[in-house]
Parts: sequence; structure tokens; C-alpha cells
Amino acid sequence: MNNSAFPSAPSHPWLRRIVRGVFLLVLVLAAAGVMYENISEARDRRFNPMTGRLFDVGGYKMHIDCTGEGSPTVILESGLGDTYVSWRKVQPQIAKFTRVCSYDRAGIGYSDSSPQSRTSKVMAAELHALLHAAGIAPPYVLVGHSMGGYNVRLYASLYRNEVAGMVLVDASHPDQDNRFPAELKNMEGSWQREAQFLEYTAPFGVPRLLGLCDEEPVQRAAECNWHSAREGVAELKGFSESAAQTAATGTLGDMPLAVLSHDPDKPSADLPADLAKPTNEAWEKMQAELAHLSTRGTQVIAKNSAHYIQSDRPDVVIEAVRGVVDQARAAQPVSPSKSN
Repeated sequence: MNNSAFPSAPSHPWLRRIVRGVFLLVLVLAAAGVMYENISEARDRRFNPMTGRLFDVGGYKMHIDCTGEGSPTVILESGLGDTYVSWRKVQPQIAKFTRVCSYDRAGIGYSDSSPQSRTSKVMAAELHALLHAAGIAPPYVLVGHSMGGYNVRLYASLYRNEVAGMVLVDASHPDQDNRFPAELKNMEGSWQREAQFLEYTAPFGVPRLLGLCDEEPVQRAAECNWHSAREGVAELKGFSESAAQTAATGTLGDMPLAVLSHDPDKPSADLPADLAKPTNEAWEKMQAELAHLSTRGTQVIAKNSAHYIQSDRPDVVIEAVRGVVDQARAAQPVSPSKSN
């Protein structure tokens, strides 16, 4: 048979060389990105070391930073994906009148990742294990910002006899997904994709190169890393389940409770104008409902503050915590004095 009747496909060695070159270039850039990220993280943390200590909570370590003296101890619970640094404007002032601790949830900031799911019930149990490991005895006043409000409510449900009071700082409401405008669902999908972009590109230094890491050195050292980005996505994916868990906890009885809410005139900058008003109106109603979780609940609107009240109006948070601590102290039984 004449093989010339079946000519082979023309070869293009130049095309193979281009593909090979591009592949090698991508590998080199990826390796350079990983090296750049690791060196940058190490440098940030060397010049901005964490405060506090790490404690083993069953095969992995979690970070907690406690300052001040006195009882009850105030426990600061950050919002979704946030580290203990989010409380840096209020912790030093609270430490002047009682002991106060901020911490990093598993996988966030300086804490190791946990093998368990990222839902509020799990995170409340992990906080309980951390407080036990660190020797921080109850009673506690729990302070929860945003999604952290779910976590502290779960903690109070699981360990009620340990909790003397609560402060909710512009905290999430378990029914908010059903009561926000339907159009917000599309934006939530976009926010999750943005978070996943950070998760997938963080190991290669892309967020750092794009200027997406915080400019403040201490916050950048704590938060600008791959595992924090990954855990933030995991918390976001578990948000609906955390809401359902929180909804099932019921009321707080007569527990001292302060609810702090952002200024209605300072809606989220992430919301378009047509969604800001209905979203804010729904949020205001739900914040008022949170204040009714306890028969001793109060609500304060933090004027000139957006969602991060602890950053925009730290004075409001400090005074609310002081008020709840005073109520908790007044309710504590007085130990009988010892005779000489």
C-alpha cells in the first residue's frame, strides 16, 4: 500500500514550543508568587507580632489575647472572616474596668484550621474549649459583631450558666435572608465569588499585588493570608445553617442585653441606592427585635457609624459593655466576709 496516500498530519514544532514556553512561564510566575506571598507574610508578622497566646484545643491551636483584671470577663466575638484586630479600638478601654479577651476563630488570623464545619454551633463549642484551655473562668459578658452575634447567642444557649450578659454590635438576625430584598440574593452570590477569588489567588500573592490587603500593618499581618481567606469563605457558605441554628435558640430570659445598631443614614457602601433604603428599613426592624430577646434588653443607635461600630464609634461599644458589666456585677451574689 502506498503510504503517501495517507499523509500524516503536519507537525508544528513551533506551536509545541510556544505552548511549552507558556506553561513554563506560568509555573515560574506561580512559584514566584508563592515565594513573594510567603516572604511578605513572614515579614509582616515579624514586624507586627501577635499579642496573646496560642492554646491547644484538641489537636490544633487557637489564639486568644486577654488584658485587664476583674469579673465578669468580656469575650469579644468578631464578624464573619474578621480577626481579633477588629476590636483594637475598644479592648484597651474595656481592660481599664474588667478583664477582656479577643480571639481568632479556628482558621482565622493566628489560629490553626479546624477539621469541623464552620457553623455557629461548632464555633461556639470551639470558643468554649479555648476558654477552658486558657483557664479563663466564667462568668462572661459576650460581645458579638455582625455574624458573631449568631455565635454568642449559640454560646449562651449551650452554656447558659456561664453567661452573665451580652452585647450585640450591629448583629445579624437569623431571618434576615428572608426579609431583605430579593435582589440582594444576586449580590450575595457576587460577594461569595469575590471571596472565593481571594481564597484561590491568595497563595500566589495576587490580592497583595492588587492592593486588596489592608494598609494597616497589624491588621494586614493578621488577616492577609490564604487560610484566613479560605475560612472566611467557609463561614460564608455556612451562614444559612448558622442562622437556622441561632433561630432555634429562643430568648435570653432576663439576661442583661445591649443591642447596638448602625446609623440608618450610614448604609453599606456596597449596596446600590435602590437597595439601600429597603435593606436598611428591614435591618432597623430586625435590630429592634433583637433588643426584645431579653426582658432587660436595650437598644442604642450609634450615630455617624456604619456597620463596624467598634471602629466608627468605639465609645458607644465601650459604654454599652460597661453598662452590661455593671448589671452583671450587681446580680452576682456577694461572698460572706470572713471573720478574723
